[in-house]
This record gives sequence, C-alpha cells and structure tokens, in this order.
Amino acid sequence: MSTPPPQGQNPYAQQPANPYGQQPQGGNPYGQQQPGVPPQQSPYMNQGGPIPQAPMGTPTRPSAFKRFKTIGLVVIVAIMAIVGWVASRDDADTAKVGDCMSISNPDSATDPDLEVVDCGDAKAKYKVAEKKDGSGDCDRTKYSQYRESGKDSFTLCLADYKK
Repeated sequence: MSTPPPQGQNPYAQQPANPYGQQPQGGNPYGQQQPGVPPQQSPYMNQGGPIPQAPMGTPTRPSAFKRFKTIGLVVIVAIMAIVGWVASRDDADTAKVGDCMSISNPDSATDPDLEVVDCGDAKAKYKVAEKKDGSGDCDRTKYSQYRESGKDSFTLCLADYKK
C-alpha cells in the first residue's frame, strides 16, 4: 500500500513554465504582494472551515428606464385592447334589427366581412330585417341571409337598403 500525497498537492501536475523568465520572489506567478496588504487565502483551499459569505447589500430600486419601459408596455397593451374592442364592436354579431350593414367582401361565401355602419353612410348596402338565434332560415325570396355558426350561432336576414 502506498502513502497518499499531502493535502492540497497534486503529484501528477506539472510545474507551470514561466515564459517571462524567473518567477518573482516568493513564487507568486501573478506579481509581488503589495506592501501593507496581508496575503489572502483562496476560499477553495479552506480546508474544512466555514465558507465566507458575500455581504448582503441593500436592495436597489429599479432604474428610471426600467420603470418607463414597464409603464410604456402597459400603455401599449391597453391601447391594443381598446382598438380590438372598437374593431370588434361593428362585427355582424353585434347587429340588431334596423341596423345598416356594409359588405367588404361580397364575392366570399364564407367570410363576407359584414360591418355595422350608419344608415346615412355611402357604404350601407343592407338593413337587418330579422335576427334569429341558432340556425333558423330566412325567407330567401325577400332577404339575403348571413349565418354565423359556432358558440353563439345566429342568422341575419338582410334586406337591400335603398336610400
């Protein structure tokens, strides 16, 4: 059985070569110790003692830039929510009997893009004659029909609007 090497030494490690010539006095490869400053031991070579902890500082306040960035982000989200609400307000699902409607995509059978408009508007093409919940049908001899299916399905019976 062999004797283990002394603690802190690696018997297989090669001694580093100093490319700048002779090592400074004391064998410190990083330069001489400043006068008046005591040498400090590495925390990695503590040899079983308690590990020193970094002192806890006082918490710092967020910078002004961070606060403005957060406020700006909240304002942008609020504006987007308002724009989305206003844009969805004029969809066909909000139409009531007597409302005038414009059609932006008349050639589409699946998404004609109906929108509630003022009856004095030049874009008004239809007037809502009936609104039926569920999947009821309109009298197709009198009205055009728009049906929306899904969670809240409904049918709009649309009469041509003449000014």
